[in-house]
Amino acid sequence: MLRLTIAKTAIATLGLLIAALPFALQAQTVRCVGKDGKKYFGQTLPPQCVGQAAEYLDKSGNVVRRTDASLTQEQRLAKEADDKKKAEAAAVAKDEARRNRALLETYSSEKDIDMARQRALKDNEAAVKEIEARVAKIGQRGKDLQKEMEFYQGKNKPPAKLAEDIKNNEIDLKAQQELLTAKKKEVDSINAKYDEDKKRLIALTRGQPAAEAAPAPAATKPAKK
Repeated sequence: MLRLTIAKTAIATLGLLIAALPFALQAQTVRCVGKDGKKYFGQTLPPQCVGQAAEYLDKSGNVVRRTDASLTQEQRLAKEADDKKKAEAAAVAKDEARRNRALLETYSSEKDIDMARQRALKDNEAAVKEIEARVAKIGQRGKDLQKEMEFYQGKNKPPAKLAEDIKNNEIDLKAQQELLTAKKKEVDSINAKYDEDKKRLIALTRGQPAAEAAPAPAATKPAKK
């Protein structure tokens, strides 16, 4: 019997709480500053505060919710520009952090960078020699084709294939010469890359600002032929 009485009492109490909930919600107070600069309070948003920032207070005076003021078109555009600028800065910072992590994972010392530089320069030098060999071979073939063409001067018309071979050989020679020029220019890019890597590694490992880190001396370029 006692248990039944307690249960009935609990149900009744819960019912009263549920019934009182709408009134509790309605008991909140809205606080805001109108366009005229004066403070306003009300159970609902005062007309003077339409479009203005507002705070919603519970019965104890605690802020439970805030709403921002409506932005003008000019303010909205300014906010969008500012948000974009912040997002771009965050992206740059994130990329810089990623690059720094990659650098520290790749090199443990400045010596590692010097060794990597020498390997890159050695690979470049080998590629240059290989292209130079192709250029020489194509050049020799061009001379042979020209001699063959000279055989037909003042005589019969040279074969169409011979003229086509000479033309194709000239195209191949030009392509390889351009590749050779580009490959030789890569030496500067290689040295610049490893100079920058060394400067950044010094800044990261010695706590020195990157702008103040002394640039590493560039490796000597292979002699041009």
